[in-house]
Amino acid sequence: MNARTDTPPQAPAPSEPAEPQPATESQPATGAPQTEAVERGAPDHQQFVDWLRTVAPYIHAFRGKTFVIAFGGELVKAGVLNALVNDVALLHAMGMQIVLVHGSRPQVEEQLGLRHVESQFADGVRITDNAALECAKEASGELRLDIEAAFSQGLPNTPMAGAQLSVISGNFVTARPVGIVNGVDYQHTGLVRKIDGESVRMSLSHGKIVLFSPLGFSPTGQAFNLSMEDVASATATALKADKLVFITEVPGVLDPVGKLMKEMSLRTAVERLQNNHLPPDIGYYLQHLVKALKGGVPRAHLIPYSLDGSVLLELFLHDGVGTMISDTDLESLREATLDDVGGILQLIAPLEQDGTLVPRGRHLIERDIANFSVIEHDGVLFGCAALYDYPRENMGEMACLTVSSEAQGTGDGERLLKRIERRARSLGLERLFVLTTRTEHWFLKRGFVHATVDDLPEDKRKLYNWQRKSMVLMKKL
Repeated sequence: MNARTDTPPQAPAPSEPAEPQPATESQPATGAPQTEAVERGAPDHQQFVDWLRTVAPYIHAFRGKTFVIAFGGELVKAGVLNALVNDVALLHAMGMQIVLVHGSRPQVEEQLGLRHVESQFADGVRITDNAALECAKEASGELRLDIEAAFSQGLPNTPMAGAQLSVISGNFVTARPVGIVNGVDYQHTGLVRKIDGESVRMSLSHGKIVLFSPLGFSPTGQAFNLSMEDVASATATALKADKLVFITEVPGVLDPVGKLMKEMSLRTAVERLQNNHLPPDIGYYLQHLVKALKGGVPRAHLIPYSLDGSVLLELFLHDGVGTMISDTDLESLREATLDDVGGILQLIAPLEQDGTLVPRGRHLIERDIANFSVIEHDGVLFGCAALYDYPRENMGEMACLTVSSEAQGTGDGERLLKRIERRARSLGLERLFVLTTRTEHWFLKRGFVHATVDDLPEDKRKLYNWQRKSMVLMKKL
């Protein structure tokens, strides 16, 4: 599930406002009529209520979950640490268990420059000699103190003003040396050997935010310089975290034409890495996200720090703002079960209230649940449609085609229509009809033509509501 700024985000607007993704006899609800006060410029109360209802399922689903959020020293250098702390505090207040992992690359470079020591790299990995190790220690120490101070200031002049947050850090990481690779001695550069997950979980259970620095120690007390990505992926794996989030200088993973990929399966991510067509920085992040997913983390995210509130936007918006990688396919178009009755009722309720749909009631949905198909995304229903067959006339009715306003413009209405058409063909039906009052053109663009009440099956003709005067549209299958 895919987050937010200090002010509530608005639901995405439909790509075709004049022809919204329909339900039969419906279009997505646009909220209650605006009051006179709203028209004069007062806050849109209904918009706020709609927004809060939209994000409520995510808040409920994330409560008690463990998130590992990692960010580089570049974020701190860009001056957005306090904004991130505010957002993390909000997540913590909503009941999420937060582990933070910070990097320190630009700060290490700064310390090396002050000491007139030249950086050394091999295959993109820093060679940490004695001087570089001292710089890494100093940089990490300063950053850790800055982060702890940010959480300790009471968050004045923010929505989280007065929040009391406690940050725990310690020697949670056991490390080992990279060693000599292809004749290059990486000296004090290390890799994570083990994470003390038990101690971290105990701290989280007591309401603490746990902070990791990119340093680790051997059982003999030797210090090693680690990468933020290695520490974060190893920590998320050890904790069996629900999410791993990298907040970085890149927007996410781009497709071959440069368009942001909002979602990727683990299989696709592995293929992209194997093709080796990614920029080195994105490839490095993706490599560690894939490692975490293979280690049992179900969701991993790559998002930009340049967008204010990106971690909130990524978590609480349907499409997010970066790239989310999942160990399974997130979207499922399937037949409905009794467990979906509540979700279907929630989808169609606004349309029944404004008269767009004929009220059905829970008992009717439960009775007809086998007729419904639904689109589920990450555990939340975003669309539904039902097929009622009239075998004597070899006809079927598509009813209750409804798509959440949050998912408009994504093609969900089209996918549901095709699903219903396939179900109708499998039953040997030759024609499909709909009754609609507001979405005539949407169906006409998809092969339906005008028909009359006399063209309906006899049983449906007897039930036709002449007060609603719904248009009859029909399509040959």
